[in-house]
Amino acid sequence: MKATGIVRRIDDLGRVVIPKEIRRTMRIREGDPLEIYTDREGEVIFKKYSPIGELAGFSSQYAETLYKTCNMSVIICDRDTVIAGAGVPRKDFIDKRVSEGTEAVMDGRNVWTYHPGDHPFEVIADGNASWYVSCMMPIVTEGDVIGSVSTVFPASEIETHRVTEMETKLIQTAAGFLGRQLET
Repeated sequence: MKATGIVRRIDDLGRVVIPKEIRRTMRIREGDPLEIYTDREGEVIFKKYSPIGELAGFSSQYAETLYKTCNMSVIICDRDTVIAGAGVPRKDFIDKRVSEGTEAVMDGRNVWTYHPGDHPFEVIADGNASWYVSCMMPIVTEGDVIGSVSTVFPASEIETHRVTEMETKLIQTAAGFLGRQLET
């Protein structure tokens, strides 16, 4: 654990303010859920809670099924990182921070599809530009965006890649299904 040197007092209602610099660095937004942990030494630890992270194993199986059945490379993200993938080098994606393009699609709350001539973007930040988003749909549960499901394609196909209607429908279905799994 790293000390920040910042000290805050608890107010009369038991609240403590997390400094803006830490919220920005850790990508904590207003309304984000935080898990609270304690240890034997008296430390209190706040950790960002990822609802879709609870379904990481299930999400991984869903991505694998889409890949095996439809030959689509699939990435599933929470609001901050990639949590599951199939048809891509897992070590290059899993637990990597999502790109600004991915965040923008999630904030837009609508399906996004690549068209030749569009400016392509990667799922992850600081990637090596070898895989681009083909189709992406935010995962929404109880009115909140909690992640996204994407198909991706290799950079070598940038001139020829076309998104099919079936690909779009499958990604929308996956996002809708995962969102509903968290509501139950």
